[in-house]
Amino acid sequence: MAKFVVEFEYNVDRAGRQGLHPAHAENLYRLADNGVLLLGGPLVGENSGLLVYEVESREELQRILDEEPYVKGGVVARTRIQEWEPGKGSWISAVNSAKNASTIASAEEVPAVEGAH
Repeated sequence: MAKFVVEFEYNVDRAGRQGLHPAHAENLYRLADNGVLLLGGPLVGENSGLLVYEVESREELQRILDEEPYVKGGVVARTRIQEWEPGKGSWISAVNSAKNASTIASAEEVPAVEGAH
């Protein structure tokens, strides 16, 4: 799975996006619930937002962005997309710890086969 950092720069202020905001938020919550959107939110002091996605490919990301209500509504002036390979930090440590705990739990749940050595 690839991770992408996406920055939306808007061509209208927050008030100008209000009509589209409920659909935008619903879309982001759905993507988060499906494990596609890892993080998202406005950049403080800027007329832009930053989102981190985890998807199979750049093409899949583009399909998701094409369906984004802010994009479809024409309030995104510029989209900056960068593939990202995070490897360090407390969030990465937490994810790795959770994965390791899950792997250990799965191994403990596997029944022993009698006569196997």
